[in-house]
Amino acid sequence: MDAGGFLLDIFGDSDSTMLAVLIFLAAATLAFCVMATVQIRGSVKRRAAGLTSTVENMARPDSLRNSSFKVAQRLIEYASKHYASSNEDDTKVLRSRLIKAGIFDPRAVGYFFVGRTALAIGLAVAVFFFAPEFENRSVYWFLMIVGGIAGYIGPSMYIDRRIKVRRLEHQAGFPDFMDLLVVCADSGLAMEASLDRVGRELGDSYPSLTANIHMANLEIRAGRTMSDALEHLSDRLGLDEARSFAILIQQSEELGSSITDALRVYSDDMRHKRLSRAEEKAYSLPAKLSLPMMICIFPVIFVVIMLPVFVRLHVGNY
Repeated sequence: MDAGGFLLDIFGDSDSTMLAVLIFLAAATLAFCVMATVQIRGSVKRRAAGLTSTVENMARPDSLRNSSFKVAQRLIEYASKHYASSNEDDTKVLRSRLIKAGIFDPRAVGYFFVGRTALAIGLAVAVFFFAPEFENRSVYWFLMIVGGIAGYIGPSMYIDRRIKVRRLEHQAGFPDFMDLLVVCADSGLAMEASLDRVGRELGDSYPSLTANIHMANLEIRAGRTMSDALEHLSDRLGLDEARSFAILIQQSEELGSSITDALRVYSDDMRHKRLSRAEEKAYSLPAKLSLPMMICIFPVIFVVIMLPVFVRLHVGNY
């Protein structure tokens, strides 16, 4: 028995009853679809409202954290523009020092000036409030001035210290860099691929040198010539050996000579220079040890030798 016969058995031959059932089913289906659509749109609106409120809370202008961040950013931008416009040459020198120290942030100059001023004022105020009172007020004011001067020159000394540490690392790792570069060149790699490979090999031993080599690779990929990239690399490293290496590659490209042979000769030269520096340190060690020996060791030896004689003479007199 089909469905039509079953419905006829239930409702009889009444067409109006059959029409009412069909209309009910159609209305129920339509209502269910409408309710599902409204529910889905409501959930989407609630999620969108939640995201909007989150973004508004994050970017709320009256937030203390956001306001302080904006004030600090404006202060740094003002300091950068002010010092860059008034002391352009000094700003370039400072920017070069910061790059050699491994600080590549474009706002680093502003951070430096703001930090130096804040540190000078902060140390002076700290000495003013926390230093003990002296009977002589001139000593008290002298300490406060010394604190301000120390805060003023402190950031510069920190930058010089970082430059010195990184230069020693570059100087120690540059001969190894040249040796690996010769190996890569002998194996048939191009200069760009050799720099990339050597940079990955030296990552664990010399991280600062590796970072600068990676920046040189990025400059070459961006369209800068090999000579310019190596020249900028030598400026960042701050080594005469790196400048000589950049000039060597430039002359080899201009004259059309073999870069591999030039690298091999220059690598041998770097190895001899490293050995010469080690021998120089070894030869200067006795002269450096003479002063500590005279201050710490010789007086003890003199006391050990002369004390028994003094005791015997003193006991013999009695």
